Amino acid sequence: MLRVRPLLVDNVQREWTVGDLHEVTDRSFTIRRALRLNDALPGEAARWSWQPGPWLLVDRSTGRITALHLPAFDPEVSEVTWFRDYAAYCGITTTARGGLVAVVAQVGSRKAVAERVISKWPLPSTPHPACGPSRWQRLPIRATLQPNGGEPITFDVVGTSSLIEEGESDE
Repeated sequence: MLRVRPLLVDNVQREWTVGDLHEVTDRSFTIRRALRLNDALPGEAARWSWQPGPWLLVDRSTGRITALHLPAFDPEVSEVTWFRDYAAYCGITTTARGGLVAVVAQVGSRKAVAERVISKWPLPSTPHPACGPSRWQRLPIRATLQPNGGEPITFDVVGTSSLIEEGESDE
């Protein structure tokens, strides 16, 4: 059951959204778009259902809504945890060396700040989402992603690059 609500800009409905918004700056925020999909099989009558979709960036001062293209983001698998203008989540890549990946992405960048393959995909009986909520640390900026049934992965974010911390500590 999704709690879907309208996104109003200048008292005009522009999108349908789901979930909590994340304040990026004093004039912009991110929120997840809700999609209304026809879930009917061929030959069946239309059967509409709401599904969580991609993330949107909304500028309060201009009313501009921009679709965020988070690398390897998959609405069925990914659960994004935001910090400042960074997003940490597990996603899916479809390249030959891809699979389930841990990702740290920055708003406005098409490439991930950090990305590491966790496992092959699809795996039988993988829970959705594939990872638990990420944990962020302020100084130094650090994201820890915990795949369900796997070892945690930590990324230290330095500017627009990052370092993967090998051997997780108990800090």
